[in-house]
Amino acid sequence: MRAYASIADDLSEAGYSETQIVDIKDRVNRHVKLREIIRQASGETIDLKAYEADMRHLIDTYIEADEPRKISDFGEVGLLDLIVKSGIAEAINNLPKGIRNNKNAVAETIGNNVRSKIIKERLSDPAYYDKMSALLNEVLADLKAQRISYEEFLSRIAELAKKVQTGVADDAPEPLKKSPALRAVYNNLKAITPADILAARAAEKPEDSDTFVDPCFALALQIDKKIKQVRADSWRGNRAKENVIKDALMKLLNDENRVEQMFLIIAAQKEY
Repeated sequence: MRAYASIADDLSEAGYSETQIVDIKDRVNRHVKLREIIRQASGETIDLKAYEADMRHLIDTYIEADEPRKISDFGEVGLLDLIVKSGIAEAINNLPKGIRNNKNAVAETIGNNVRSKIIKERLSDPAYYDKMSALLNEVLADLKAQRISYEEFLSRIAELAKKVQTGVADDAPEPLKKSPALRAVYNNLKAITPADILAARAAEKPEDSDTFVDPCFALALQIDKKIKQVRADSWRGNRAKENVIKDALMKLLNDENRVEQMFLIIAAQKEY
């Protein structure tokens, strides 16, 4: 995982094919999850509550500090939230002075915040956030190579920050904007499902398919509806209950690999 992190943004330049890149990402994701499972199963996760009182006593007794001073107006609002709500100019004005007076520091700070959000949210919608990651790499590369001005960079990064923060493109159909789970299913179907299967499922005319002729959207509606019908309470981590969902997916996707990929997306959705 450390080796992957050091070269993740430059895999294609390093000579890896698109198929190899996808395979490596899948393997890394599997091992990250496996590591967490092992930590929990072996009791290696640390509960700090047992030490909280002792640590507070040590801090109060031996550590002195001046009263906190305000260095920015963020408060509880993150940088991306501020960009979305107040605009890029206001967000930059609220950065610490040492950052906002340096164009390179501003670009690095905003870029790092966008990338951090992408990494945090990727498992819930890999297709969408991989696309956002590619756009981020592109705009940062353009700025570094001086193909765009600083002002154009701010305009592009602000638009990208909004898409990353909201998790939805501006031109997405209205039902997708209202349902993150349906949106994630829809986005990832395009990457894992052949066009002939999408067309066949669209021909079955699920609910609302007359309004949206996109076959991928039609199949996404079917999956969303079926998952809500068959899911059981507390199904995550219960093999029998998970298999019920996988059986339902198999009837719609007709492929074990696609079912496993889609199941990971579904398991990451709070709506389900």
